[in-house]
Amino acid sequence: MAFSYKTAVPWGRSFDEYRRMFHLSDDDLKLRILGCADGPASFNATLSHNGGSVVSCDPLYDCTTAQIEERITDTYETVIGQTRTNQDKFVWKAIKSVEELGETRLAAMRDFLKDYETGKSERRYVTAELPVLPFKSHSFDLALCSHFLFLYSANFSLEFHQQAISELVRVAREVRIFPVLDYNAEVSPHLAPILAQLKRAGYEATLETVPYEFQRGGNQMLRIRNTTLSGARAG
Repeated sequence: MAFSYKTAVPWGRSFDEYRRMFHLSDDDLKLRILGCADGPASFNATLSHNGGSVVSCDPLYDCTTAQIEERITDTYETVIGQTRTNQDKFVWKAIKSVEELGETRLAAMRDFLKDYETGKSERRYVTAELPVLPFKSHSFDLALCSHFLFLYSANFSLEFHQQAISELVRVAREVRIFPVLDYNAEVSPHLAPILAQLKRAGYEATLETVPYEFQRGGNQMLRIRNTTLSGARAG
């Protein structure tokens, strides 16, 4: 049985997972970071509480804490049920069971929920969605996009991906996208044309192996650098 989602689901990863998914160094964590389509991840909460500079954007942030919690509850059993049916698509090493996966994800999402109201008041959680973002060009040093682009290739067209990635490279001098597989653990059909488009546009676009693999075969991120801005830090 294959995974099937009508739209992106609220499913939050932890700070530690972000570090490994995006191969983030200590120096990377000192940059001005944009988390795009972060949903209820705890990366913003943890990094902010440790003095980092991060803004997360997602259409989910138009909701209240109670509404987000309700959406998490409504989708939790669907996600866990589909994962249980498709266990062969995952590497059960760091996370050893479907039950542990559920506990890990819920812990991250609870950390997000505890931070959400404060983060909204501090403008760390901004209501926005690709392919149009409400930020000035080069506002960020690094933009991260976790489990949205490529993952939902069945839901979003190549044109959407092209527009979304063009927007990310507009607002940040470097972009990292993880994973490059769809939610059935297949390489996204959009990846090859996206790589070709980026190279034609003069960007440095590379696939890099990262120290994280939960989806079977999902241990690569797409890294995009605007070499014309490589010597400058965003303000």
